[in-house]
Amino acid sequence: IKERPDWVFVSVYTDEGISATNIRKRDGFNRMIADALSGKIDLIVTKSVSRFARNTVDSLTAIRKLKEKNVEVYFEKEGIWTFDAKGELLITIMSSLAQEESRSISENVTWGKRKSAADGKVYVAYSRFLGYRKGENGVMQVVPEEAAIVRRIYMMFLKGMTPHAIAAALTEQGVPTPTKKKTWQPSTVLSILTNEKYKGDALLQKTFTTDFLTKKIKRNEGEVPQYYVENSHEGIIDPEDFDFVQAELARRKALGGSYRGTSCFSAKLVCGDCGGFYGSKVWHSTSKYRRTIWQCNHKFGNKEKCATPHLTEDEIKERFVTAWNTLKSAREETIANCRLAIDALCDHSAVEEAIRRKRGEVEVLTALTKQHIEENARMQCDQEAYQKRYTELLEKYRALSAELTDLEQQRTERKLQAVRLTACVDAMEQNKKTLDGFCESLWSAAVEKATVYSDGKITFTLLDGTEIEA
Repeated sequence: IKERPDWVFVSVYTDEGISATNIRKRDGFNRMIADALSGKIDLIVTKSVSRFARNTVDSLTAIRKLKEKNVEVYFEKEGIWTFDAKGELLITIMSSLAQEESRSISENVTWGKRKSAADGKVYVAYSRFLGYRKGENGVMQVVPEEAAIVRRIYMMFLKGMTPHAIAAALTEQGVPTPTKKKTWQPSTVLSILTNEKYKGDALLQKTFTTDFLTKKIKRNEGEVPQYYVENSHEGIIDPEDFDFVQAELARRKALGGSYRGTSCFSAKLVCGDCGGFYGSKVWHSTSKYRRTIWQCNHKFGNKEKCATPHLTEDEIKERFVTAWNTLKSAREETIANCRLAIDALCDHSAVEEAIRRKRGEVEVLTALTKQHIEENARMQCDQEAYQKRYTELLEKYRALSAELTDLEQQRTERKLQAVRLTACVDAMEQNKKTLDGFCESLWSAAVEKATVYSDGKITFTLLDGTEIEA
């Protein structure tokens, strides 16, 4: 450009490391077009059609917009001038070739990724994944300092804290996020709690790219194969603890949206009239009298209006402190009851024996079904009788499998309840003395629910079933 005395250099516009298949994320390209349309440029010199855009529609749309403003584009490699009569036809052909080249490259990359997934190779975005770094030979390697944060998040959750509360606590304590930012989001905490990689396994191809031009990524819901690799790397969380967290997440989800609130009181306060949860409401939101109160979510939705009162957070805290301090000598008895319950829940001998027997029945039925299929393949059989017997075996298999799943679920629930009670005991042990103020960790770990009655009384039900009134 500088060698041409009749040309005046304006600027160089680049998009380093960005594919030309879509102009949406190409800041340099879009800035160049904007400058041209605003009259700063009347000629654009580019290396080749593929550098300008690998998307035929984008190429022609941009060139036609520029033509309307009397801006010409010169493609150096192909020797094409857009004001030339043949220019648009040549650009269409060259852009189509560039687009097909991009498609071919994209398909090869996609094939490579899916082949790697089928081979069980695990790839992780380490820059935003807490707890691991890329080790030798590409194997995931635990980062001890970050692993401690992950374990802490799991323990906080099992002690009754919500993802919102955990995020707030980590932010307040100055713990850096996976991307080294200062503010934690509940969604980040939840992603850590649900990622199987933390127990040493890996689910591959959770997402896939739907279109090589838009690069749009979609959650994989069966469109492409997924692969689950067990023990693919060193875990940070014990597999059993990971399963406890998934069971607790399912339990809280079953309680409805109330447990997804931002407060430690979410899904804890229960209306004594209708049995529904209390939720937070903001009064006078736009005035200086603004305040947050808690009231029954169905207070005005039922035919008979609930008579239970609304409460402020300070009132809830004060009532809990009063109720807890009334336990006094009964506190030791409550702790002892919790320990007895833990011992009973930790005795899995009966349910383990039931699971063992049920698995044996499933194995026998599987063998019978296999034998039945092989006999039908080996000799001539009455197909109507064969199909009837096969259907009977299949129905029995499904029934036994469902029973086995129920037993395994019972075992997990017993273990989870033992974990929750252990956290409850720990919290009570740390708060044996009279409380001077509200203790959120004690509330989260020890209180199953707080029932509010129409006369204003509140009954706090602890995890072991103990009830205290205030």
